[in-house]
Amino acid sequence: MTIVCQSCSTKLQIDDDKAPAGAFTVRCPKCKGIVNGPVSNSPVDHSALAVGGSPSTDHPRYDQPTAPVYQISKPTTPTDPALNEDAVRGLLNLFGKGGANPLADPTARPAWSPRKALVCTPLQYRDSIARSLAENEFEVYVAEDTRQAVETMRANHMEVVLLEPQFDSAEQGGAFVVREINVLRPTQRRRLFFVLISTSLRTMDAHAAFLNNVNCVVNINDLGDLPRILEVALREYNEMYREMNLALSLTGL
Repeated sequence: MTIVCQSCSTKLQIDDDKAPAGAFTVRCPKCKGIVNGPVSNSPVDHSALAVGGSPSTDHPRYDQPTAPVYQISKPTTPTDPALNEDAVRGLLNLFGKGGANPLADPTARPAWSPRKALVCTPLQYRDSIARSLAENEFEVYVAEDTRQAVETMRANHMEVVLLEPQFDSAEQGGAFVVREINVLRPTQRRRLFFVLISTSLRTMDAHAAFLNNVNCVVNINDLGDLPRILEVALREYNEMYREMNLALSLTGL
């Protein structure tokens, strides 16, 4: 470390290993003046990013692309006007009789609010997973690389993240996604459902999920049933946190 005396401009060499962690002062040997040591104010020094570089912070923010929303084309079918009128009439009757059903679960997720899911998998699984989720009322984001995955998690409130460990293996994408989730605060972590796509572990193996610090495991051979598996797993997860969500006035995931 090199510090400069502000009085006489003498350069002083300080051994980094012996320098105090906080603020410190030394006396200039030439002019006998007091020289203040540098203080690091970077919040990164005290955050999880201190353990290593993040692909989302290596470049300016304006150059950070987020994962695109997966779009599917749904066939349009003509509807009977009478059916629309019946639906509108039913809603009017419902609100006219005091609003929502008083017996309804206050933590139930509204039907009009799709879950946001981020898909972080190698290319060969990406489209099939994204399509199956999009066809089952998920708002799906597909990450093509590590930077997109990390930036999308920071820019959007993801509720489901699906990760196959070989995602962007050249850049250790799986490790970065896991770290991004592991540094979340407990209140944030409870609002995210982390799914591990595995080639060896059994689907819905609770012990394997616990050991891998995820909420659910899905074997690669069971991806055809992914929407159904998530439906069951999320229902069990929401039931586990039902009382807490009720106390905090939160809906389930």
